[in-house]
Amino acid sequence: MKRDIIAGNWKMNNNKEQTVALINELRPLVKDAKCEVVVCVPFTSIETARKALRGSNIQLGAQNVHWAPKGAFTGEISADMLAEQKVKYVIVGHSERRQYFGETNQSVNARTKAAIAAGLKVILCVGETLEERETGKTATVVTKQTLEALEGIDKLGLKKIVIAYEPVWAIGTGKTATAQDANDTIAIIRKVVRKLYGKNYARSIRIQYGGSMNPGNVKELMAMPEIDGGLIGGASLKAKDFAAVVNDR
Repeated sequence: MKRDIIAGNWKMNNNKEQTVALINELRPLVKDAKCEVVVCVPFTSIETARKALRGSNIQLGAQNVHWAPKGAFTGEISADMLAEQKVKYVIVGHSERRQYFGETNQSVNARTKAAIAAGLKVILCVGETLEERETGKTATVVTKQTLEALEGIDKLGLKKIVIAYEPVWAIGTGKTATAQDANDTIAIIRKVVRKLYGKNYARSIRIQYGGSMNPGNVKELMAMPEIDGGLIGGASLKAKDFAAVVNDR
């Protein structure tokens, strides 16, 4: 049986001292978690977080990865660099990367392939804007994003991927898709996986909801049959809130 996964995306928050403090507070609160727990920290805190997480049940994640193994890519970090730091997961294609840094479905695909080749697991993000939802384009957008992000990835590679559905209009706004809307859209994504890889792989792949999941709505969202976890933003910066999402499912 697949195991739910709750991943915290710290975004551009927490220096090294704050990283240690948050992890030390979080560790005992989630030590008996029945789901997989991940924290995705800024690049500058990866080594610090790795040491602070040692011996815990919390997996270490990064927030982005480049598609090339090395080269003239100022400011970027390669998959091998992340693997060297014992990173287990990496977020690829987050809406903020798409919105602010020109990420495309093709670059998401290239980054995903590079991460998998280096032995990393990928949290692959897809999701529509408010305008796209209001004009009835949600299914078209998430289908295209999923198809193009998975282009050329075989069944073995798919096993290294968790998909996160994150409606762009619900990121950091406090707005949340209804549980039924989230479930229905994730069902569309799962249908794409079934078309590409077959029903067994569609059934086994984990698909998270990533639009402002928090202690107040986690139970309703996680009760939906298509939702296998959450990609948590703001709530992951407070140990008690994140632990409540992890434990109160």
